Amino acid sequence: MAKISEVIGGAAAVVKGMSITFQEMLHPTITEDYPDAPPKFQERFRGVHELQRDENGLEKCVACFLCAAACPADCIYIEAAENTEELRISGGERFAKVYNIDYNRCIFCGFCVEACPTDAITHGHGFEIASYNTSTLIYRKEQMLVPIPAGAHFPLKAEPHAAPEGH
Repeated sequence: MAKISEVIGGAAAVVKGMSITFQEMLHPTITEDYPDAPPKFQERFRGVHELQRDENGLEKCVACFLCAAACPADCIYIEAAENTEELRISGGERFAKVYNIDYNRCIFCGFCVEACPTDAITHGHGFEIASYNTSTLIYRKEQMLVPIPAGAHFPLKAEPHAAPEGH
């Protein structure tokens, strides 16, 4: 009698497994057409970082170093410089003269994005950064800056003072 209940239990397990398999066969297959069509990302996807600009084209980064301090992988390197009256790069007193992210070390945790008080650094949807050469995985500020918005007047330069008329 024990053998019969063992065989019935085994058969029930097989029937249960096959029922799950048949249920999954009836669902439509989801296929991405990448690279022929652009991939569809979730809103929360963390891709390659972008440095944002404001509506005037000024860089939002004010070189506060909070993103570099929050980074657990220590992959962000920043050098600050002062804005001048002749040339204004950002809305604050300083701007990031050098802003590098080493994607050899970056873990895409998002701590830098959360730490930024000006929302200057964000995650974009770029994901194709694989490389055989590790030196190409160090992204500079110029590679991460978003384009200047249409109608923006950047860089903002002080207008030259009119020379006093003589005589």
